[in-house]
Amino acid sequence: MAAVNIDGLVFAFPSHWQVLKYDDCAFHRQQFQSFAGGSKAVDVVALVADVLWLIEVKDYRQARREKTMGLAAEVAHKVRSTLAGLAVARVRANDEGEKQFAELAMQARQIRVALHLEQTCKPSRLFPQVANPLSLKMELKTALRAVDPHSLLVSSHSQGRAPEWSAG
Repeated sequence: MAAVNIDGLVFAFPSHWQVLKYDDCAFHRQQFQSFAGGSKAVDVVALVADVLWLIEVKDYRQARREKTMGLAAEVAHKVRSTLAGLAVARVRANDEGEKQFAELAMQARQIRVALHLEQTCKPSRLFPQVANPLSLKMELKTALRAVDPHSLLVSSHSQGRAPEWSAG
């Protein structure tokens, strides 16, 4: 099992998956993050067989969302920037492991996108729900249609759990 800690949530991936905490990798931080006025990235990039997973994690159980941009649009921007970053990393990354990972990622035959969203189960004025899951799921599908027309919205407590990985 490969484990990745993102803001206190630990994601466990099966051992046959290749997993990179992309927004913390050297290439993104040192070479690509400042490109074109700033580049955001998804939290995790994972490879299994010929499928590339781009996974963004948001946990709003303890903090409010402060950004004015819609959540689906934010995820779409991060997906676009991550794909651009991977395309460049396969040629320009200084770390050979990251370069090889990016090369494999660019050879994937399918791209999947997942937003792992944690929200309070009991909304209040102090911690309201960030988004209605049904509305957000439709917004994600629209925003990400060109990359993944079947993008996923998952959480650790919902019916929409992610395939093969777990978070807790």
